[in-house]
Amino acid sequence: MKNLMKVLLVLGLGTFFACEGPPGPPGLDGRDGLDGINILGEVFEEENINFNAANGFRSDFYEFNPPMEPSDKLLAFILWDVVDGTDVWRALPQTNFDFQEGIFSYTYYFTRFGFSFAMEGNFNLGILPPEYTSNQIFRVVIFPADFASSNARVNLDDYDAVMEMLNKSESDVVKLQPKK
Repeated sequence: MKNLMKVLLVLGLGTFFACEGPPGPPGLDGRDGLDGINILGEVFEEENINFNAANGFRSDFYEFNPPMEPSDKLLAFILWDVVDGTDVWRALPQTNFDFQEGIFSYTYYFTRFGFSFAMEGNFNLGILPPEYTSNQIFRVVIFPADFASSNARVNLDDYDAVMEMLNKSESDVVKLQPKK
């Protein structure tokens, strides 16, 4: 008898929860949000950068239009070499220990409004051969915060991995024009 009561109780509860009544009143409409642009990362290239004493071993400041989001990351890379036709990019800052005079670094400065590149060292950078100071090529990647938080396993020092994660190709790279 107890088992029969348990079965009837379970069937009764199942029937009670399975019933559907008339729909309730509609809910209130939510407030409309602002329409925005869904930016999924951008890549810029600045080439033919020449570092010398006259410019303080700094490039011109390139301004973003519009400014990047405060939560986004900015990644910078230098074209370090070309091996068998493949570009080798290194993340900045990049330090060079090849000279007995001292060490120097390629680095970058940025705000959400723009960026610039620089060379810094503990000796007179004017003595460096032209291959270190002339016609340098840099790339900047605006890495959206949404990707940064959801793709924590991406090596942000690996240019190719960043480009792949952002689903970007060479045709997506915006070539910046030098300032006149």
